[in-house]
Amino acid sequence: MSRTLIEQNPDLRFADIDVRQLAHRAGRTPFFAYDRSAIDARIRKLRAMLPSGMHLHYSIKANPMPAVVHYLATRVDGFDVASAAEMALALNAGTAPTEIGFAGPGKSRDDLRRAVASGINIHAESATQLRLLTALGWELGVQPNVAIRVNPDFHVGHSGMRMGGGAAPFGVDVDQMPALLRELETREIALAGFHVFWGSQCLHAPTVIQAQRQSAELIAQLSDGLRTLPRFVNLGGGFGIPYFPGEAPLDLEAVCEAMHEWLPPLHEKLPGTKAILELGRYLVGEAGIYVCRVIDHKVSAGRTFLITDGGLHHHLAASGNFGQVLRRNFPVVLGNRPDDAPRQRCHVVGCLCTPLDRLADDVELPEAHIGDFVVVSQSGAYGRSASPIHFLSHPEPVEMLV
Repeated sequence: MSRTLIEQNPDLRFADIDVRQLAHRAGRTPFFAYDRSAIDARIRKLRAMLPSGMHLHYSIKANPMPAVVHYLATRVDGFDVASAAEMALALNAGTAPTEIGFAGPGKSRDDLRRAVASGINIHAESATQLRLLTALGWELGVQPNVAIRVNPDFHVGHSGMRMGGGAAPFGVDVDQMPALLRELETREIALAGFHVFWGSQCLHAPTVIQAQRQSAELIAQLSDGLRTLPRFVNLGGGFGIPYFPGEAPLDLEAVCEAMHEWLPPLHEKLPGTKAILELGRYLVGEAGIYVCRVIDHKVSAGRTFLITDGGLHHHLAASGNFGQVLRRNFPVVLGNRPDDAPRQRCHVVGCLCTPLDRLADDVELPEAHIGDFVVVSQSGAYGRSASPIHFLSHPEPVEMLV
């Protein structure tokens, strides 16, 4: 693991684990391993710094491995899901339906029917979804719990992916909200809450602070005149983790200090309304590694290539094909010789028949041998589940919670 990242995150223990022992447990390479102690350390730190009135949800899409979800079920206050399968994961982990939120712009009728029947909070993202939920409530003889996802009318910078502001498939535009809320109050639907998600993978504390403050103000305005106040307000997350050289961790202390300022006025405006922080990558991203094995070592036109049994079909994000405009390397080491001094510049590539299958370009590593373990850190989120696992029909990677 990158020493810079170890120094920034002293609670991570993978630097002290013998990768060969992990490989023995996995039975083969490639594999993902997720560290319970690192997840716990991140949650403890958040709990210590967040205001007492802030509830913590885990966004399952970051890492839906069932063992991870079940482990987190006893450590967070609820889950946010983006599919019927994720909803089933959350319910099977023992989470109360009222602590599960279902977001996504393209929910099918079957997805919504199952969600209404389960009693979870459904985040409606259009008038069409609201009307379909009304019909399903009549069909099933229950009153759906509906939150409205709001497409905010403010823009934020410094985020890896903008999820709101301007034209977007996500949520209902602010200027359309009054009409939708009037329509909702004429239907037999319980307004569970509001959901604002402004962006993701943000390392810039002032941006997070501004977005959260503006989200709280927006929800307070939208709640004016409602006959029934929302039960909860999901203020999204957006907290990023450092992946690349030059990136510093998010200043969590500054973000939480600001929460202590803007959260009390929100509670005064909306007494009894629960505030939710929805985090995924920030809880599990730094708690995972991806390990593959060097199966060939070759020189071509003066350049050294380490060819592994892994690749982008397992870890698309590390290859640069999950949103990087300019490809940069995730932290990579030789796991069985992490303390050896770098002696060669090389390219670490996968086993697929495409030049896009790159795990690291032009990196300095110890001189590698066939059989060495290549370890890619920062791999706990958007790894296996966000990758084209079946591309070229190679074996799937193992996953372990250790």
